[in-house]
Amino acid sequence: MPKEVVIIGAGGHARDILDICEACNQDKLTYEVLGFIVDQQYGSPGTRINDIPILGDFGWLEQQSARIFATCAVGDPQKRYWLTQRAYQVGCRFFNLIHPNAILTRWITLGEGVVITAGCVLTNQITIGNHVHINLGCTIAHDVVLEDFVTLSPGAHISGNVRIGPGCYVGTGANVIQKLRLGAWSVVGAGSAIVKDVPPNTTVVGVPGKVIKTRMPGWHLESDAN
Repeated sequence: MPKEVVIIGAGGHARDILDICEACNQDKLTYEVLGFIVDQQYGSPGTRINDIPILGDFGWLEQQSARIFATCAVGDPQKRYWLTQRAYQVGCRFFNLIHPNAILTRWITLGEGVVITAGCVLTNQITIGNHVHINLGCTIAHDVVLEDFVTLSPGAHISGNVRIGPGCYVGTGANVIQKLRLGAWSVVGAGSAIVKDVPPNTTVVGVPGKVIKTRMPGWHLESDAN
């Protein structure tokens, strides 16, 4: 019997996640996608996106949460953090979603709410926290730790023995050499080459990566943070 699921969010990343569900269903009906959950300002119930309806807001989810599972389809870690907290408050349960074309060894530990898209390669002794999103074509080498709410954008490459802290956002095509630490709630710009540790709450860009911005600790706990 397929798992009944909903997708929190209805933007481009949500459509990508719907694609993963459909790819998983090609060989066997695994997921029955009921629809999208969004606040009213982002879409009206009944509006169809890629043939799947918007169901409503978190009020709808609260009424149905006992029987369904959700995935949070928002790429920004800070927004994903807040949306998942709201979902937990209404009793929501999350599931892991992995594209059938992703390559994972059996030596990988997964949290919940994890999304791994097509073309990714993960080797061994890798630990992935809750609500981590790994986008198209990423590679993750041995002994890497991705803590909760990490986002790897398409084409990011993470070498061995790297630890990426909670909420870190790694931009498209970024490369991280071995044995580094990327701090909590930091941002690595697209195309950057990271050759030394990244401090928490900073934005690092360039080749080699350099700090261009620093935020106050705890900035991500402000729901309207930029």
